[in-house]
Amino acid sequence: MKKLKTESQYALLEILKVRFDAHAKRFPNLDWSNVEAKLLKSPEKLWTLNEMERTGGEPNLLEYDKDADAFTFCDFSKESPKDRRSLCYDKKAWEFRKKFKPADNVKDVASRMGIDLMNETQYRKLQSFGDFDTKTSSWLETPASIRKLGGAIFADFRYGQVFIYHNGAESYYGSRGFRGVVRV
Repeated sequence: MKKLKTESQYALLEILKVRFDAHAKRFPNLDWSNVEAKLLKSPEKLWTLNEMERTGGEPNLLEYDKDADAFTFCDFSKESPKDRRSLCYDKKAWEFRKKFKPADNVKDVASRMGIDLMNETQYRKLQSFGDFDTKTSSWLETPASIRKLGGAIFADFRYGQVFIYHNGAESYYGSRGFRGVVRV
């Protein structure tokens, strides 16, 4: 199990608390101490959140599922996380490229970090909290039916609207990264 040292855990928890407090109106019925207690019981999730932070994601709470008592965190960075760009979609797409292969692929990087790719519904919810990806774009979890045909989906925010697009899964751009989610 991947785990942060105690001092790193508390440093990360302080960062997350500051973000939570700055946007307390999003979750008026939640107390940070409940979120923190749940995180402390899941050291592997703290490690994952630290990876999100380390790569420029600025994780914060996206939603709370009261029935399951589960918190979903996601990348709230204004633009697609800077250290998670220039990646094609998955290993199959990476292997398909014969020339100018990117360093890695989104699905494998996300898996190593312990996060899931943000899906379209989560992306739209993120956008309800502000304007994200106004200069970049983010790969999204792609339905199998699209991936089977060689494509993958990504999104951005332009002209006051969320746009969901498609591209060949083997493509990659310096301005396209990915956003992740982790459920605790």
